[in-house]
Amino acid sequence: MSTTRHLVNRQRRLASAATATAPPRGRVTPDRPPVENGPATEDTAADGAVAGPTALEEADIEDPGVDQEAAEEEPGTRRKRTPRLRIRLPAVLCAATVLLGAFAAWAFASAGTLRDDPSRQNTALTDIGRTSEVKGQITEAVGAVFSYNYASPAKSDRAARTYLVGRAVQQHKDMLAEVRAQAPKQKLVLTTTVTQSGVERLDGDRARLLVFADQSNTRTGKAEETTYAAAMFAVDAVRRGDTWRISAIDTFTQ
Repeated sequence: MSTTRHLVNRQRRLASAATATAPPRGRVTPDRPPVENGPATEDTAADGAVAGPTALEEADIEDPGVDQEAAEEEPGTRRKRTPRLRIRLPAVLCAATVLLGAFAAWAFASAGTLRDDPSRQNTALTDIGRTSEVKGQITEAVGAVFSYNYASPAKSDRAARTYLVGRAVQQHKDMLAEVRAQAPKQKLVLTTTVTQSGVERLDGDRARLLVFADQSNTRTGKAEETTYAAAMFAVDAVRRGDTWRISAIDTFTQ
């Protein structure tokens, strides 16, 4: 099949052959004799051969701004490319949607991890007022519940009811069981003084504290004798109303 360029060249050759066989310039009309080798008049200039390139020759001039190979492509080739571009756009959009969905899922999971991370919920270092409050009340509670006087055992019982809840109630009974048993006979006075405490974790109405304390155990019988010991333990605390109470005691032993 001939291309457009071949058709143009063929028409040029036909036009050149027609020009070579055409009669001399000028024409014979019934009213005017032919003019030969004379100056061209308006009629001859209008009716004679066209000087300069013909329309076919002008069409054959290559335009440097036009891709000739693309211009010579058959129309069917261009029609085949258009659907391909239409297919690519939905594919790109689909891939972008998948990527955005994956990113959204990752962001949601990361946010959930941060919310569940205990370090993100611990406000012991940021909530100064609440940290000071729990530290002061638990220091007072530890001193009250771990002190015992054989002469007024009811005072220790009131302290236990005031400051202990949950597992701490039974734990306290087990820890002071021997003191209560020996106190009347040996006239024991147990005094506990907190020397240092720190809030390890504070999460809303729950807290965990590390406590350092000095204990003195005095026998006030015939021969008064006092022994001293240091203690370290952790307590879990909960806030009930305006009061922090000890809910569990951890002595770091099995």
